[in-house]
Amino acid sequence: MLNFCTYFDSNYLAKGLTLYRSLVRYAMPFRLWVLCFDNLTYEILQKMSLPQIHPILLSDFEYKDEELLKAKSNRSKVEYYFTCTPSLPLYIFKKYPEVDVISYVDADLFFFSNPSTIYKELNDNSVLIVGHRFPSYLKHLEKYGIYNVGFLSFRRDDVGLKCLNWWREKCIEWCYDRLEDGRFSDQKYLDDWQGHFKRIIVLKQKGAGLSPWNLANYQLSENKGQIIVDTDQLVFFHFHDLKEVQQWLYDPCLTQYKVRLDSFLKKHIYGPYIRELKDVTNWLSNINDSAYMKISSIRGRVQGNIIYRIAKKTKDQLTMVKKILLGQSLVVVGGKVL
Repeated sequence: MLNFCTYFDSNYLAKGLTLYRSLVRYAMPFRLWVLCFDNLTYEILQKMSLPQIHPILLSDFEYKDEELLKAKSNRSKVEYYFTCTPSLPLYIFKKYPEVDVISYVDADLFFFSNPSTIYKELNDNSVLIVGHRFPSYLKHLEKYGIYNVGFLSFRRDDVGLKCLNWWREKCIEWCYDRLEDGRFSDQKYLDDWQGHFKRIIVLKQKGAGLSPWNLANYQLSENKGQIIVDTDQLVFFHFHDLKEVQQWLYDPCLTQYKVRLDSFLKKHIYGPYIRELKDVTNWLSNINDSAYMKISSIRGRVQGNIIYRIAKKTKDQLTMVKKILLGQSLVVVGGKVL
């Protein structure tokens, strides 16, 4: 059985459940522990009673963890979320002694095939990490981290636990949403792991960790219903920064990575995900009206005063009109993604 963990609040609930649905399709049997950052998320997941999902109440997670609570008092909400990343696998290892390997997954991942090939690469190693794999013209983004926190696997052994505890100590000491002294949130610390620990493996397969920032590296194709990345099967895609502008309009934010939203991406990558996401959102609306909400990233931030926000909204609207005209956005009409 595969074991996964993630976290989100009610703003990210639909994306988290879309991740869950993809795991049901391709990763059975599995367990997914969800750290719920607000009570609404916990209540809805409890009400849904999905057999593979194990919701964790935030107060239970924080219970008697004085170091974590102290860190919570001096950073923003999103920074505290990042601070909790290494503590979540440790919490599961402590509470569930039968778990041998746990994989942390960001809630905006979506699986397109069985993840078993990832674990074949992990083999008997202790920790698995995934590189950003930036193309040459985006190498400057490595200042935010060579590796991405979106998918990480840890084995319950001396190295896996030592790495997790080291990462937790670092995140409690400093975990802010800014670049400072070679650090950035929970992510930049991953750059040091291979220098500090043995049995750390960097995932090689191209089909795991496909994302907006590395799409330019690869040739995508379709073969008998499977998406192929160069010669590897697509395992999961990281839908980082996908924004719902309106119920009928989505912005994949690809232009910042100089990637064109072509017909293949619309049909085979973004289209299936958005259809699933909208279906989950409708599903939630039938369970609890308060869960029917605009999807927004927990890695976002609130900006400025009222004048600034009005100006920014106007600018964003003009930008979206331009993206629509240039074919860089996704329009949903009658259940179809155009």
